[in-house]
Amino acid sequence: MDRFDAMKLFSRIVELGNFSKAADDLKLPPATATHAIRQLEARLGVQLLHRTTRKVSPTTDGQAYYQRCLRILADVEETEAGFGHSGVLPKGKLRVDLPTLGSFYVLPRLREFTDRYPDIDVEIGLGDRAVDLIGEGVDCVLRVGELPDSSMVGRRVATVAQVTCASADYLDRHGTPATIDQLAGHQAVNWYSRTSGRTLPFEFLVDGQLREVQLAGRVSVSGGEAYVTCCAAGMGLVQLPRYRVQAMLADGRLREILPEFPPPSLPVTVLYPHQRQLSPRVRVFADWLAEVMQAAA
Repeated sequence: MDRFDAMKLFSRIVELGNFSKAADDLKLPPATATHAIRQLEARLGVQLLHRTTRKVSPTTDGQAYYQRCLRILADVEETEAGFGHSGVLPKGKLRVDLPTLGSFYVLPRLREFTDRYPDIDVEIGLGDRAVDLIGEGVDCVLRVGELPDSSMVGRRVATVAQVTCASADYLDRHGTPATIDQLAGHQAVNWYSRTSGRTLPFEFLVDGQLREVQLAGRVSVSGGEAYVTCCAAGMGLVQLPRYRVQAMLADGRLREILPEFPPPSLPVTVLYPHQRQLSPRVRVFADWLAEVMQAAA
């Protein structure tokens, strides 16, 4: 294994904390990965990794070497992007994770990206779960909503409007609230945070000020599909991005309520690890995502 490949292997072992996972990620036999790291440590004359039966972690020297590897690998990728049969176009595999919003806006236009960058192979995960970018080897993710403090690099690319709504059946049975105060007599399909376990309040903009309302509800969910399905089944009010229910609003299955007091719009952000911010593949994909989302907005 040459030095460049050994650097890539060592970096993945540090990021995944496991020889076997790193070897599998790079399509190498585990024995080859183990032998390559032993050779690397022998060549450098230092121990790079602490090894236990449960976890592998970098030594002090290993952490310093890891940081230098990241810079070197990024520089090499940047340099190689300017050469090859496709001119200056970047190439290689790009691993991306998209929320449900991706099915509405990104995937229908994905061919534009692959046509523009024919040497980039895109591997896409779809869902609203929190992704460990480094641990799972994901290059970037698209996220909707306010983000917690993160060590990731974030680039806001758009905002999406939200709507408060309920099924036509529910409103026929319980009446349509005309004011925020009238919400007190209604049921909600509540959304709870998987991280904190807290049920999130409904939010309304009243004369430019944010007003929060906690509604009673017999059902709480933490998944987008379940949220929409329970609303359509007449189980209560919901508050969510408009794109999720645009078709159901248009055909009358759902009805918007309190449109004069809309929920605040949600930011849409591209996130990627610090070590990926110089990657040509990540940069061009982030630029393209910004184009797609701004056009949609």
